[in-house]
Amino acid sequence: MSNQPMTIFQVAGRAMSAQLVRMNTTASNLANAGSSSSTEATAYRTMKPVFRTSFDRATGMATVDVERIVSAGEGPTKRYDPANPMADKDGNVFDAAVDQSRELVDMMETARTYQNNVEVMQTAKSLIIDTLKMGN
Repeated sequence: MSNQPMTIFQVAGRAMSAQLVRMNTTASNLANAGSSSSTEATAYRTMKPVFRTSFDRATGMATVDVERIVSAGEGPTKRYDPANPMADKDGNVFDAAVDQSRELVDMMETARTYQNNVEVMQTAKSLIIDTLKMGN
């Protein structure tokens, strides 16, 4: 962080950026639900962002950033399907263990959090405009 105090716009903007990363990982998880692979190692694993909170001492405000993206949840499910072209020599395929219901809930929560930050920015903008009008 710089020595400059954070503005509400920077705080909300960072939070919105973090939520966009979360939305993208959720979309990727949903897109890969039901995918199969010939090995456990190459099977898709659910991704989740890890957030990091930083505090701005000058303003007392906290910002959120994505620290990294990790694999989360259960591992792939082994399924016997010798007719599947992805089957290994033993006739097994490995299905991605994506919990679609959980991902949809995460997507809705992410959209709400993003929208809340949009509203914070709109409110701050309105307050600034109203303050400027008071000087006229």
